[in-house]
Amino acid sequence: MASEDPAPKSTDESRLGFRLSTDQVSFDVEESLYPLEAIYGAAYLFLDKCFVYLSRPAPTQVRVQLTTRSSVSTAELDALAGEFANELLSQVARLKLAQATVRIREYYSAAALRAATSAPSIDDLLAELESEELGEDPLQIMVPWEEKYGTESESPNPKKPPDASDG
Repeated sequence: MASEDPAPKSTDESRLGFRLSTDQVSFDVEESLYPLEAIYGAAYLFLDKCFVYLSRPAPTQVRVQLTTRSSVSTAELDALAGEFANELLSQVARLKLAQATVRIREYYSAAALRAATSAPSIDDLLAELESEELGEDPLQIMVPWEEKYGTESESPNPKKPPDASDG
């Protein structure tokens, strides 16, 4: 990758102030307004739409160059750069929100990890179940089948499994 910008083609300025050339739009982003992480985040989201080239024309500036994958009109280039600028704002808002809520996320993560380490074991749960006094069983769910209905040999009319030849 060359450290210098590609050779400029015929350059115009868009209605939004972006530099337009054939299938390409470029603009400079001030790092004091848009942190580098926000620029990278917006650039990453545009990788499927166009080719993204970032360079540094000045110590506090990042030049963003978006090159389309096919021929487009200048209005479409202008719209592409506008979408990138909007995404930059969105990325800055996400970063600020992440910075503002970092303590809350750390607290909930620590609480979840503490809860996971203090969870009772299977043996503790089984011991608790055995120690509980069970209430009434009106539906006789706890009564074994043999006590409730007797064994098959005690039954007056034992049921036979259906015969395959009957049917």
